[in-house]
Amino acid sequence: MANTVIHVEGMTCTHCKMSVEKALKTLDGVQGAAVNLEAKTVAIDFDPAVVSAENLKKTISNTGYEVK
Repeated sequence: MANTVIHVEGMTCTHCKMSVEKALKTLDGVQGAAVNLEAKTVAIDFDPAVVSAENLKKTISNTGYEVK
């Protein structure tokens, strides 16, 4: 299991937080995702043998937020 923290721009409210977390948790290999709105980050626990960090970033982008 691996953990990464990704900086995300554009998240401003609880709805944003829930959208990003829900999108990430639907991916195979993602065990958990926790958005910190104040820090503009999302911490993700994932299995790198199943899902890549690039796929995590793509999923966030596809949800409508900018990955930094």
